[in-house]
Amino acid sequence: MIKAAMQNTAQEVENLIKELLPESEFAENKLFEAMRYSVLNGGKRLRPFLLTETAKMFGVKHDNALRAASAVECIHSYSLVHDDLPAMDNSDLRRGNPTTHKKYGEATAILAGDGLLTYAFEILADNRTHEDAAVRCKLVSALAKASGMQGMVGGQMLDLIAETAAFDIGEVTRLQRMKTGELIAVSIEMGAILGQAANQDITALRNYAQGIGLVFQIVDDLLDYESTEEEMGKPVGRDEEAGKATFVTIMGIERAKEQATILTEQTIGHLSVFGEKGKTLEEIARYILERKN
Repeated sequence: MIKAAMQNTAQEVENLIKELLPESEFAENKLFEAMRYSVLNGGKRLRPFLLTETAKMFGVKHDNALRAASAVECIHSYSLVHDDLPAMDNSDLRRGNPTTHKKYGEATAILAGDGLLTYAFEILADNRTHEDAAVRCKLVSALAKASGMQGMVGGQMLDLIAETAAFDIGEVTRLQRMKTGELIAVSIEMGAILGQAANQDITALRNYAQGIGLVFQIVDDLLDYESTEEEMGKPVGRDEEAGKATFVTIMGIERAKEQATILTEQTIGHLSVFGEKGKTLEEIARYILERKN
């Protein structure tokens, strides 16, 4: 049931992004093509789903939530384009298809990532995302912080440092919280911001979001060891080859699985204040724990 709901939201987000990113008749159309390829190249759309489901809890108009979700997906897709570049992870495959720089060249891939990054904030600043300018400002601020130097970009820098430094469990946790967890967390927070939720509700959701972000990465590390390139749609075993510390290398496979299970139950506990309204987020937490790719 949760997979069907995710697929439905993914299709809605993709349809909207196709409208937001039309093809161009001008000479720079290659940039538009690369941007569309990067953001419409498959994926589960977990972050948009988290945002729209959280928004439902607070009675947000679905069209508003979809616009904010599309902005988050633009940020996520830009990060993947840049992460795959030769200067970063040097990956040839993403979501089972050639990476953007393999299809369009490195220079165009960089520009496509830049285009998606900046367009995300253009989407959020538009009054079609929310009629209240103060809400739009909060959305922009939250996403900028989560995706910038204190979040995803800072986490990517730590990931590069991890190639030559021996990180302990605390440092690995901080790295993954910034690189992966912050964008997952802000997706949930933005749903609450759209609904102008009370501070105590936002705090509970942040605690939940931080938990599932950590579980997501532990499972990702496990899949990197136990899954295949065909199942994942991207290269596996890269961290091990680079000598990076991960949750699996530090804790071992069995302990990592145990910690992910314990953390999932603790995370779900933060949803108790929402009663039945929090059931879908509870299902998402279990889906993240049990996912196979």
